[in-house]
Amino acid sequence: MNISENETLMYSDMYDFDYNDTCDQDPGPGLPNGSTLLSVLYYILFCLSLLGNATVLWVLLRYIKLKTMADICLLNLALSDLILAVSLPLWAYNSQNLASCKLMTGVYQLGFYSGTLFVTLMSVDRYLAIVHAVAAMRARTLCYGIIASITIWAISVVMAIPGVIFASLELVDADDNSYECQPLYPEDRQQFWKMLRNLNENTVGLFVGLPIMIFCYVKILFVLSRSRNSKKNRAVKLIFIIVCVFVVCWVPYNVTVFFQTLQPFVDTLNNCQASKYIHSAIGFAEIIALSHCCVNPLIYALAGEKFRKKLGYVLTRYFCQSRGTFSQRDTTDTSNTPVKSDY
Repeated sequence: MNISENETLMYSDMYDFDYNDTCDQDPGPGLPNGSTLLSVLYYILFCLSLLGNATVLWVLLRYIKLKTMADICLLNLALSDLILAVSLPLWAYNSQNLASCKLMTGVYQLGFYSGTLFVTLMSVDRYLAIVHAVAAMRARTLCYGIIASITIWAISVVMAIPGVIFASLELVDADDNSYECQPLYPEDRQQFWKMLRNLNENTVGLFVGLPIMIFCYVKILFVLSRSRNSKKNRAVKLIFIIVCVFVVCWVPYNVTVFFQTLQPFVDTLNNCQASKYIHSAIGFAEIIALSHCCVNPLIYALAGEKFRKKLGYVLTRYFCQSRGTFSQRDTTDTSNTPVKSDY
């Protein structure tokens, strides 16, 4: 594999998707400036995600009592995004150590699967809260939220295990004794494991998560369209932002992975030129997908009325205390309108 290709792509290189081994390994069009540019992007995404998600965790654990499934979902989503972000400096540093290779592979996979599943769970929770507000009250409790969260983490760990098992260091430059963290599959089952990894990602993000989100938010919009609540327009805008951000961030990546899965079976796609362009497209799509862990705190926390009020209260409290002008005030949200979000 060409070294410049390894400098151009991160996870798509670690999981070599090229099913046609007879192709010339010219990577095709890619990101400029090689690993330097990508390292800067990874560190920027890491810093933004760390700031946003750490703030969400701090406010939730310190100032908000976790009482509902909504609170548990938001807490776990922030934790999942933080886990995914932690893997980015590891990839940028590119440690020549097998333990580090397996660690960053496992962390990345765990954050990827859990993040998508928690976004899906939050969509279902919003659907129940608005479309079946009364009937779903017993299902949206703290207990059920904890059970759902444990289940998602268990599924994510199981789906991340193969990546950790097969993660290995591959020599890419004998002169510099340079290694890349890539999977080392058994030769007799190599294509099977590559396709299984692709199908797992597509199943979670494209075939399960996206349809559930669309169904839930279409139903929510239908209910809101018949509501006379003054907050209806604001809720509709928030829903529109949530769906659009998820589609823009994750659909391109999942679609390119899906095309790579089809490549061995579709003659028109099974050629070197298509392989190069799809391989390069994943590199670009992955950067966009990773940015989702940075915007989640904005669309799920800061855009939520309950969280935003509490954060404003905390910031005002510390700012005013530093000036000696703070006075205690009640910030309890007592609104019970069906349009209001619990986030």
